[in-house]
Amino acid sequence: MKPIKVGLLGIGTVGSGTFNVLQRNQEEIRRRAGRGIEIAMVADLNVERARELTGGACEVVNDANLVVSHPEIDIVVELIGGYGIAKDLVLKAIANGKHVVTANKALLATHGTEIFAAAQAKGVTVAFEAAVAGGIPIIKALREGLSANRIEWIAGIINGTTNFILSEMRDKGLDFATVLKEAQRLGYAEADPTFDIEGVDAAHKATILSAIAFGIPVQFSKAHVEGITKLQANDIKYAEQLGYRIKLLGIAKRTSAGVELRVHPTLIPAKRLIANVEGAMNAVLVHGDAVGATLYYGKGAGSEPTASAVIADLVDVTRTITADPSSRVPHLAFQPDEMVDLPILPMSEVTTSYYLRVCVVDQPGVMADLTRILADATISIDAVLQKEPNEGENQTDIIILTHETQEKNADAAIAKIEQMPTVLGKVTRIRLENLS
Repeated sequence: MKPIKVGLLGIGTVGSGTFNVLQRNQEEIRRRAGRGIEIAMVADLNVERARELTGGACEVVNDANLVVSHPEIDIVVELIGGYGIAKDLVLKAIANGKHVVTANKALLATHGTEIFAAAQAKGVTVAFEAAVAGGIPIIKALREGLSANRIEWIAGIINGTTNFILSEMRDKGLDFATVLKEAQRLGYAEADPTFDIEGVDAAHKATILSAIAFGIPVQFSKAHVEGITKLQANDIKYAEQLGYRIKLLGIAKRTSAGVELRVHPTLIPAKRLIANVEGAMNAVLVHGDAVGATLYYGKGAGSEPTASAVIADLVDVTRTITADPSSRVPHLAFQPDEMVDLPILPMSEVTTSYYLRVCVVDQPGVMADLTRILADATISIDAVLQKEPNEGENQTDIIILTHETQEKNADAAIAKIEQMPTVLGKVTRIRLENLS
């Protein structure tokens, strides 16, 4: 049978990994797919480098439009990234009847609804396993392996850069800025790490996961996004003393009122497996009503781990390329006409527990005032840690863990606490999830 012809847009870190793995394992991949899969064209602005990487095995061009319009290309692999030219090229490829494989989470989180609708209308597939958690097959697990389940919630460590930083802060007691510089030196963080450390990258991925889990449109603009830049080494140390680890979690949760879609630093009990995911690794915890909790762990980035997911998509598309479009697995797991527009809850209506660190003047009555304010806001206390003041100082930290309450109650209580004359500075608030 004639091999499937692939056009590769971008041959950077993931593109070169895809080319190399496909070449190295081509016979194994052919046996699984039922026919050969070969990269016939590569588009990259650095033509000389692309020719060097491909060794003359395929045609190299500097104009991606030549690839998406070429009549012999069956599948276009988009590895350019970003929202601009990548969106135009993906839509052109779809319009030309090409199937698309992409690792572009930012594109799908913001324009996925439009892209999937275009693909549905044209009868082609957009596959995107590599867009979330690199080499971990979480998209396939949600879309197919767990299709018998009503997914109740997802909580994921889905950004390796921030997990590396938090692991280093905990292990070495260093502050955020110091560890960020080390992460950049080692190549775990970009020169401009904003998308990672501010939680945007994780929110793109959480948005995609929420759409697949609950059968809702992708709605990145409604996600609550909070990064790790304000975390202090003290908070990580105090959390540890209380039996918790701090991780940047992407959370998607179905409730009776709607869907929670949020990314923020989170205290997790240290006994949970996901709390012990260290370094640049990723992990996603999915809770379904029938299966209970399932955990997916592995490398969330890197040349060949991400290439593994790209090629898995190529195999999937190849297997179904001649199938009736209506019999293929839907892009977002649910049939397009069965999607529901559940509301995304504003953060004020989210219910969770809290870690509160309050720096106070060390004098009698302060704790009583704090507990009274929390009680007035209908917030009950789970645990308290009060640090002894350093010698010669008249201030100390009080750490309070609360039971579950709505965020608006916590907001009101924190505002009153910060007005206390014995409270020095702002209250540090970190949300807490038991994940049980």
